[in-house]
Amino acid sequence: MLLKTFGWSFAVTALGLVAAVFYGGWTGFGIVAILSILEISLSFDNAVVNAGILKKMSAFWQKIFLTIGVLIAVFGMRLVFPVAIVAISAKIGPIEAVRLALNDKDKYQQLVTDAHPSIAAFGGMFLLMIFLDFIFEDRDIKWLGWLERPLAKLGKIDMLSACVALIVLMISAMTVATHAHQHGGAHVDKAETVLLSGVAGLITYMVVGGLSGFFENKLEEEEEREHEQEEEARKSGKKVPAVVMAGKAAFFMFLYLEVLDASFSFDGVIGAFAITNDIVLMALGLGIGAMYVRSLTVYLVRQGTLDDYVYLEHGAHYAIGALAVILLVTIQYEIHEVITGLVGVILIAWSFWSSVRRNKALARAEGNDSGSSGEKTEVSSGV
Repeated sequence: MLLKTFGWSFAVTALGLVAAVFYGGWTGFGIVAILSILEISLSFDNAVVNAGILKKMSAFWQKIFLTIGVLIAVFGMRLVFPVAIVAISAKIGPIEAVRLALNDKDKYQQLVTDAHPSIAAFGGMFLLMIFLDFIFEDRDIKWLGWLERPLAKLGKIDMLSACVALIVLMISAMTVATHAHQHGGAHVDKAETVLLSGVAGLITYMVVGGLSGFFENKLEEEEEREHEQEEEARKSGKKVPAVVMAGKAAFFMFLYLEVLDASFSFDGVIGAFAITNDIVLMALGLGIGAMYVRSLTVYLVRQGTLDDYVYLEHGAHYAIGALAVILLVTIQYEIHEVITGLVGVILIAWSFWSSVRRNKALARAEGNDSGSSGEKTEVSSGV
């Protein structure tokens, strides 16, 4: 079962790591491995969300999402999008960006370095908004309760996430401006670039969130309409053509999933820029990760076991928050990519370990409860 579900992912992982060694030696191998682990860890919550919606879809629409949807995610977001970001930031054509990345790495590296402030500000703000919206929401299950409880209370203030993000962006831009002034104003326009790119990242997040909300509302409307039609059909004794209803609902589900998938893919791509600027290594690492999104989604639909690890979603979002901070810091200071990659991995591993401990504690508590009730039964029957 495990090999059948993850077989293609294992094969792509092996091929990707071998290609990384041939392309960039053992350093390339390490970067691709870190990127893969980071993308896979960030894909846990993506897979959980996908699986929850896919369960409601017919087998036909499940296949559509797991084939066409994954092709869009792998080749569109993980392979094309990193090139597009560099091309737009460096103001060159996408073909030229690929040519430079493969044939003139020194010039490509310089272009990416020059474009890094705008990439980091844009991505940092986008990721920071995802983290803030998560941490300010009051959730039934809390991982770090001492931190999440007070933040959830603060989260009742409207637009708090956007306000905090804009304050962080303003501080980042002011820091850059101060540094430029102290060094003779050599990069005096850098602060303006950071501000504009950061605002663009905030707007992009709001657009993606708005589209997700739109499709989610449409999905709920379709489900309510189907339920009403089924009730009416049941009362009148007529048979409602379920294919039409399932088709409409599944279509909106598919669109909703694609928007969600794009936003999750965007997280991985932006986070990858905090680890490496090499689009070949980036494509290999993110491509491997994207395959695991598919495998995890299929596994969850069939088994649902990862739902038991309730803190994984928290760990993934804390990793996103850490990446956001690191990206904003790298506008002014250099941070080694290994440190960047390991921060996310450690947070995910910690959340997984916490989930396992929680499950064991719940199992012990249930065992004690059943033991106590058993003893009471024996005593009462003895009397």
